[in-house]
Amino acid sequence: MIIDKETTQVICTNFKNGKCHDFRLFKESKVMVHPKIKMAVDTGYQGLQKRHARTVIPKKRSKKHPLSKVDKNNNTALAKERVTVENVIGMLKRFKIISDRYRNRRKRFGLRFNLLAGLYNYELKI
Repeated sequence: MIIDKETTQVICTNFKNGKCHDFRLFKESKVMVHPKIKMAVDTGYQGLQKRHARTVIPKKRSKKHPLSKVDKNNNTALAKERVTVENVIGMLKRFKIISDRYRNRRKRFGLRFNLLAGLYNYELKI
């Protein structure tokens, strides 16, 4: 899902049957993002910096390399930026289409989810 941070509108969605890694789904969708746009993503998109220069990803820690104070502060600042996106995802999960198992016809899942995203965008304008 691509969400505009300022207006909190859902701009783009993409789906795939079964389990699929976030970054693989992004690559297969072939969504082009303008190079001047800053993308704040979670750690599921490791490697996106090679495709998009203005990508900001939180720094991961390991047992041998704990995070420094600067890295922790950067991760906190990024989390504060991403909270609007997470709130939109939480709002869409209230419809239960992505939070529960989808038991209807699979080929209509994208249509139904896009309709719900459109309803969410419509509610923002009212």
